[in-house]
Amino acid sequence: QVRNDVRTLSYNLSSVENPREKFLTLAKYVLFATRIDTDVALGCILLHQEGNYSSRHCVDTAVVAIVIGKALKKSEDELILLAAACLTMNLSMLRQQERLQEKSEGLNAEEQELIFRHPQDSVQQLMQAGIHDEAWLSWVLHHHENEDGSGYPAKKRSAEIPQNAKIISIADRYCARVCARSYRKSLLPNAALRDILIGGKNTVDMMLVTLFIRELGTYPIGTFVRLEDGAIGVVTSKGATTTTPYVHCLLGPRGVPLAAPIKRDTQKPLHAIREVLHRDQIAMRFSMRQLWGDVAAQ
Repeated sequence: QVRNDVRTLSYNLSSVENPREKFLTLAKYVLFATRIDTDVALGCILLHQEGNYSSRHCVDTAVVAIVIGKALKKSEDELILLAAACLTMNLSMLRQQERLQEKSEGLNAEEQELIFRHPQDSVQQLMQAGIHDEAWLSWVLHHHENEDGSGYPAKKRSAEIPQNAKIISIADRYCARVCARSYRKSLLPNAALRDILIGGKNTVDMMLVTLFIRELGTYPIGTFVRLEDGAIGVVTSKGATTTTPYVHCLLGPRGVPLAAPIKRDTQKPLHAIREVLHRDQIAMRFSMRQLWGDVAAQ
């Protein structure tokens, strides 16, 4: 529901009364959902990829940013503003973003300009809507800056970029990589993390990336995996280490659907993760409630 509300509010910003409070209310909802059950909130990113991409991506980014922010012990007020910045980071191009996601060919000059200008344009729209929080606006403006100065719009470098803008940047990159597009399959979650770690070593804050991987694990929650005994399941919570999460198996070793998911500790050799699977390789249907119980039905 929050995804739909973000879309509606963003599309009708000029006619909405007190949009600042409405965005902050939605940010509080995301923070509350993440606090109720972080595993479920993170699982939604990989397991609930239906609906409008542009607003879904902003909410997913907010969830990941909150997880990183909580690990850094940021205050509740700062986490709410951080989530609000995520929800509005692409404000100026939400309508066009859905169309751009469906393109199979390269972007033309006008579309590239739209992307390069969206941080400034989004800030401008927020200010026109009566939102003047300096930190909020700064994080939106700088969320595409890179550590080495190769980002946009101002080619800021490391210390010049606010930490929360860096958090949004990492969360944004991860969520974009694990989402399917019309022209490509989504990256496997562990491959997305590796891509950010290796490919972004000059552009992202490596301290934050290390923290990010520690919090999400090598196999992020919602990842489909095959275990050493042949069973197939979903990563549902962190384990003793970043490489040994807990998995709820959906299919037994012989590929037969289980009557109910069985929780496995991947520290045990027989239940160690053999490989990561793409969601397209999983034919059976299941609900998040089967994995996490009633909390996932809220």
